[in-house]
Amino acid sequence: MFSWLDERLALSRMYKKFFRKMFPVHHSFFLGEITIFSFLTLVLTGVFLSINFEPSIRMVQVGTKQLPAAYASVQFIDSLPFGMVIRSMHHWAASVFIAAAFLHMIRILLTGAYKKPREINWIIGLLLLSFAVMAAFTGYSLPFDAFSATATKVGYEIAASIPVLGTWLGQLFFGGTFPTEHSIPRLTAIHMIWLPLIIGALIGAHVLIMFLQKHTQPKYAEKVAPGKILGVPFWPQQALIMGVLFAVFVGVLAMVAGLFNANPIEHFGPPGPATPTVKPDWYFLWLYGFLKMIPSSWHFTVFGVYVGPEFIGVLIPSLLILFGFAFPLLQPSKTKLRYLELPSEHPVRTATVIGVLAFFIASTIAAYNAELSLSTGFLWFLVLLGPVVVAVLAYLLLRAIYPRREGASGD
Repeated sequence: MFSWLDERLALSRMYKKFFRKMFPVHHSFFLGEITIFSFLTLVLTGVFLSINFEPSIRMVQVGTKQLPAAYASVQFIDSLPFGMVIRSMHHWAASVFIAAAFLHMIRILLTGAYKKPREINWIIGLLLLSFAVMAAFTGYSLPFDAFSATATKVGYEIAASIPVLGTWLGQLFFGGTFPTEHSIPRLTAIHMIWLPLIIGALIGAHVLIMFLQKHTQPKYAEKVAPGKILGVPFWPQQALIMGVLFAVFVGVLAMVAGLFNANPIEHFGPPGPATPTVKPDWYFLWLYGFLKMIPSSWHFTVFGVYVGPEFIGVLIPSLLILFGFAFPLLQPSKTKLRYLELPSEHPVRTATVIGVLAFFIASTIAAYNAELSLSTGFLWFLVLLGPVVVAVLAYLLLRAIYPRREGASGD
């Protein structure tokens, strides 16, 4: 039977090409696997949630109360055996997905693994992270409690603030001025169908390109096994490692979900006339903090097109993503990168990454200004000049600790 299939499908050649591919064994390389494990967990838990979820804001009778159908269906999910745990697993898996993908991108940045011939995979990784954040936002809206309705309303206002395209984007993604009867069904379709398909395709393309290209290796492999991949083959060793790690991942995630329930909807209740004071999850806090700093008076009209302060919420992430796309072009490489570069050997690049991280941290601190009561001037210094100061200090410190060696790059 195998010989019959092998003659037609070339299974032996595929086995040697893909299943015997060597994988370096290094703890930082598992960030990519954790990203995939999170996506698989999101899909599996999402199937259970979708079966029991009604994507509608029509009013239904629940006991003595009239509640939106989406809200009532989430209450029903929480009442099922392990329903709250599965919903919490879905929530925490989304956080791990974004965190692991972000840390994976940082590792690639610091080690130069975005250079030739891996520029395409770098772009795919950026797109993957961007769509993951979009999936997290669209998932925010679905319970349709006071918290999610408020957060989604802010997202709608940011999208609608885009000059020229805002009205069209609001209609496409939100079904008009949020909330309308079309909002939750449309966001549900985007969250449960289109974004998982896009993310799954990007992960597939990312993994396929990684298999086709020769894997990068830690720097020490250059001395231990020059010209060879220092690691284990995908099958069966790497596959076994990944299987054990996935089992541990699901077990830990289930324990966390059982101990820390995700956003109990009864805490905020269904949407009402009052707007609750809420803060988004950690991956949106930096943007929330930056937007809170923008005065409402910052608006102007250009060629008859109104530009408001909410547009900053689109502009800043867009500029960061464009900068990320351009990063490989700013450091063109004539030779193929085989061994990961040490961050200490590239102080400019390392200091730049540290500066961007400092910007995210400072903007996140700004999100808690209501509790910290910091002055406006200090906040602007912290968010705009603080990262520059941190980057310069990081560069000087790297230069002092690791003096430039002859022939070493200073990028």
